Amino acid sequence: MVYHSGFGHTATLADAVAEGAREAGAAVDLIAVASMSDDDWDRLDSADAMIFGSPTYMGNVAAAFQSFAEQTGRRCVEGTWQDKVAAGFTNSGGKSGDKLNTLISLAVFAAQHHMHWVSLGLGPGWNHSMASENDLNRLGFFLGAGAATDVDLDAASVHPADVQTCRHLGRRVALVTRQLNIGRTLTPAASAPAAS
Repeated sequence: MVYHSGFGHTATLADAVAEGAREAGAAVDLIAVASMSDDDWDRLDSADAMIFGSPTYMGNVAAAFQSFAEQTGRRCVEGTWQDKVAAGFTNSGGKSGDKLNTLISLAVFAAQHHMHWVSLGLGPGWNHSMASENDLNRLGFFLGAGAATDVDLDAASVHPADVQTCRHLGRRVALVTRQLNIGRTLTPAASAPAAS
């Protein structure tokens, strides 16, 4: 879990993602990008998967997350994170809030590192007359998990459906990562590039 949280809402969602991944059997470290240590960088370099989280500010990732991303340039050039699994989530005050742009930014960041992006894997909730704002994926995002929290509420007031949607994302990433790792052990050739 690699995230930035300005007011605590994204940290609440990061905890939910981590809980979901743990439920699926993953060992999880939560790393706040604003206070990274050398040990944190080592943990990222050795991780099988990374789930990126940032609030959406002004239609994109928070400046602190962008600063973290820019510090990964050498890792990008050297392929340090190549073939790791990646996914993402975001939160903003608006129901839309241009969160899709943040998810796209996170996915492009992962693609630049040649990582394997995992989508949310849920259909849209709360999209018909019998649906509820308590449905998973109530805001209808596909690329990752999107949450909306009123800006005047504290971190404990993140919508329960958004928390559960993030737990789902954590479980999904843990399962996909396990599937990929099992496949690599069964097919060693899949772990190396094909010969030209």
